[in-house]
Amino acid sequence: MEVVLYFLIAIVAMVILVKLFSWPLKILGKLILNGALGVFLLLLVNFIGGSVDIIIPINAVSALIAGFLGVPGVIFLIIFNKLM
Repeated sequence: MEVVLYFLIAIVAMVILVKLFSWPLKILGKLILNGALGVFLLLLVNFIGGSVDIIIPINAVSALIAGFLGVPGVIFLIIFNKLM
């Protein structure tokens, strides 16, 4: 009986640990996906926008803005580029 109790406690502890560590992994996965999409959009804007004089330099700041904000971040960078 004592072994079964320890086994159930170990199972509950493992479930709690998995839940605890899976949450940051979901956020990290979402940030990586947003970052990849942001860089792809920056490259696409530079490729297509070259003919209409819209070129956004790809550096750490523009990659972070596009990565964290996604499509709205790229739109912000295009507007910011045109205003400056």
